[in-house]
Amino acid sequence: MDQREMRDAGSKREDRGHTRRQHSGRTSRKKKIRGNAPEESGRRKKSGRAKRRRRNMIIRILILVILILAAAGAFLIWQRYGPSDEKADLEQYYGLQEENDLAVVINNAVITSDSDSEEADENTPAPGKIFDGQYYIEYSVVRTQINSRFYWDSNENILLYTLPEGSVLVQADSSEYTDITEQKSEDYIILRTEGSAAYIALPFIQKYTNMEYSVYDDPARVAVTSRWGDVQTAMVRHDTQVRYRGGVKSPILTEVKRSDKVTVLEEEDNWTLVGTEDGFVGYVRKSDLRDTMTETMSRDFEEPVYTNISKDYTINMVWHNVSNMTANTYIQQSLAGTEGLNTIAPTWFSIADTDGNLESIASTDYVSYAHQSGLEVWAVLRDFHGGTNSYDETYQVLSYTSKRERLISQVIQAALAADVDGINLDFELISSECGPHYIQFVRELSVECRANGLVFSVDNYVPQPYNQHYDIEEQGIVADYVIIMAYDEHTDASYEAGSVASISYLQNGIADALESVPQDRLIAGIPFFTRLWLETPKTEEELAQEAGTEAASYPNKISSQAMGMDEAAQAVTDAGAQTSWDEETKQNYAEWEADGGTYKIWLEDTDSLEEKLKVIDENELAGVAEWSLGMENQAVWNLIGSYMN
Repeated sequence: MDQREMRDAGSKREDRGHTRRQHSGRTSRKKKIRGNAPEESGRRKKSGRAKRRRRNMIIRILILVILILAAAGAFLIWQRYGPSDEKADLEQYYGLQEENDLAVVINNAVITSDSDSEEADENTPAPGKIFDGQYYIEYSVVRTQINSRFYWDSNENILLYTLPEGSVLVQADSSEYTDITEQKSEDYIILRTEGSAAYIALPFIQKYTNMEYSVYDDPARVAVTSRWGDVQTAMVRHDTQVRYRGGVKSPILTEVKRSDKVTVLEEEDNWTLVGTEDGFVGYVRKSDLRDTMTETMSRDFEEPVYTNISKDYTINMVWHNVSNMTANTYIQQSLAGTEGLNTIAPTWFSIADTDGNLESIASTDYVSYAHQSGLEVWAVLRDFHGGTNSYDETYQVLSYTSKRERLISQVIQAALAADVDGINLDFELISSECGPHYIQFVRELSVECRANGLVFSVDNYVPQPYNQHYDIEEQGIVADYVIIMAYDEHTDASYEAGSVASISYLQNGIADALESVPQDRLIAGIPFFTRLWLETPKTEEELAQEAGTEAASYPNKISSQAMGMDEAAQAVTDAGAQTSWDEETKQNYAEWEADGGTYKIWLEDTDSLEEKLKVIDENELAGVAEWSLGMENQAVWNLIGSYMN
């Protein structure tokens, strides 16, 4: 092949190669074109997946947010309404402050230092103490919550418990004691003192009290039951908590188990106040209790029996206000014209001084004549119109055991020497502070009267909230007769004129007294006197002086004088006044103008006395007593006798 042909052949090969390269290039481009479609599809797929991921992420976030919000809401709801597992501070709950303090629960009530007194403060003694492993209850708690017959003489450091035949006597900080006349001892200190407080050992309290007690630890506490009778109980349905207050957020006092028995105290919406057997008082859900029922709780215990002298006739007694020995000589004259009387009570005995000595004007001749006239003599012992005449002086005598003993010994000796048949106690200057000492005196005097065959009666105001410390319920147990003086409704200390003894005053006095004293031991006192009142308008100066006082609300100033029946009737006649029947007081009433004011009088006469006697008769009382001999109209004796005999 020549060069030309070689060039042509090479040219052709070159052209074919070029053609192939071109073809190859097209093929390559086609491949590239074909290769872009999957990439775009991938991108689209990736974009969809990303969107889905974002959407799913948002959903998951939303769900998470919802779950968080739901959880937060549930937490808030639980926090507000769910049960708390907070434990109560039991030392605070029981009022424990010192290491040897003892928590005290009595009849399903937690006793703390401020439970029973508005005046309690940080110096108020703890209700219970532990001394040398023995459990003690503070005296005032014993007296007010367990057994009121325990008596603590802080002046002479003596604890007394009076029985029908005599007293149990314990010296402070001693294990020995006197049981009436017998010397005894215990293996523990009976009475502990701490500062001004006195604590009585629990087993010694139980010797004389119908009570049960159990002691527990963590914290140290005692649960006492001294009140018996019907109680409501229930069984616990399942394990649950007793809470301080009603509500699931209230702190937990203790746990109770299924089938534990609790005492049901009070129901409050969906919660029930209960007492547990181990000394907790708190709330459980009402739905957590089952088998609620009433049970009668009792305990074998022989209560002391205070025997009484009871007359087999209705008492018709008159007080005889005797102020000196000479007055005794007028007994025959004083009794002339009386009918139906069976008892006379001369005011012979009084307290001579604050050492407890007796002042007496008793007369054996008087007693002899009374006996000849068919009358018993119940000599009166008073805390006024003698050597003492104030609340403070009476307190000074009665708050010392030795002084009470001296007074009782002397009055019994004087009564026996005069051959009287009974003692009528008329103490009217008793403050609330003196109340415990007074009722202890009543107990002690009753023992000696009983031992010497003397009838023992006690005079009282009609029951009112301010004289509850006279304790007529205890009087009705230890005394033979309780007398309510149903007069002095209005006195010279009153701010306005009024009846001395309206019918309602007697009715209410009897009704209130019968809540505490049996009718066969209750005697009603009625007056033979009234008061003539003079009302005059107060001046501007007088009203200004009284501004801010109770007296300022009364426009008139008053004065009065006590009058017997005949004297009062004569005063109405002398004034030329007319009487009219006052249906409200059941008395004849009169008023008239004179001496720059208005005279007013509510008369005691046969009309008013008959209304009173009807009330006494309807209530079937033990009798009637009249104040006082010599103030009556002779016509009353037949009237009284017709009701009392």
